[in-house]
Amino acid sequence: MKNIISLARPAQWVKNIFIFFPLFFDEKLFSANELLKTLCAFVAFSLAASSIYCFNDILDVKSDKLHPKKCKRPIASGKVSLPQAYTTMFVLIAAAVAGLYLLPSTVRYNAIAAVMGYYILNILYCVKLKHIAIIDTFVIATGFVIRVFVGGIVAGIWISQWIILMTFLLSLFLAFAKRRDDVIIFNKSGMKMRKNIGRYNIEFLNNSISIISAMTMISYIMWTMSQDVIERFGSEHLYITAVFVLLGMLRYLQLAIVDTKSGSPTNIVLKDRVIHLCVLGWVISFVFIIYLLP
Repeated sequence: MKNIISLARPAQWVKNIFIFFPLFFDEKLFSANELLKTLCAFVAFSLAASSIYCFNDILDVKSDKLHPKKCKRPIASGKVSLPQAYTTMFVLIAAAVAGLYLLPSTVRYNAIAAVMGYYILNILYCVKLKHIAIIDTFVIATGFVIRVFVGGIVAGIWISQWIILMTFLLSLFLAFAKRRDDVIIFNKSGMKMRKNIGRYNIEFLNNSISIISAMTMISYIMWTMSQDVIERFGSEHLYITAVFVLLGMLRYLQLAIVDTKSGSPTNIVLKDRVIHLCVLGWVISFVFIIYLLP
């Protein structure tokens, strides 16, 4: 059972917190009804994502066996057989759909459509799209946007174009930073972490990351200063929270460029204390401005 759980990669579920973004930005995070529906969608989406991880490891089993780190994955190491992996994959996606059926009928089918759209997109990613440079990063970023849409659908919240844009850009930023780490490994060892690595180089990735990070910051600042946001939250001071966003992005750039530790965005988010403080500072300042600052 331990190896089956490892195959599902539950640590990666942290990515699915984007589903809660609509609740947070619409001041409904503590609304019991909407929160319960969003939690249901979070679990279902996480199960669907785990099913995709199973499929990916099944496809990549031969190359994973030759990789110094990926060879320890359950299928590549022989701890989980292919029949077991296929069974786990189908059970997880079936459980995801079953979980979505617990949602009210008014949002159920739209939520299922969004999650299945994500599922099909990522199946295509595993089979083909991840081998096409630039397209691979755009698919990853689109997946995070779908997460936000799922959260908006189940909670009945309209998603601002600024939230969509910021989510896409931030995800793209992280994806390109990860590709940069892959290029460094390739330059040092000659080992291709992915087939399309030859279509990337450090100069291109540095320029891309700089452009995307600048666009992300500008989008965030424009969002905090947009009239509809000021009216919705009743404050003109949300721009102050941009300090923590900027600090967090610069810290991530430091880890990626100076320390070359951007190989796993999930590990960085879970383990780096500076980023933890940036997120905590952002949340506290956001809540303080909305609820306590006159």
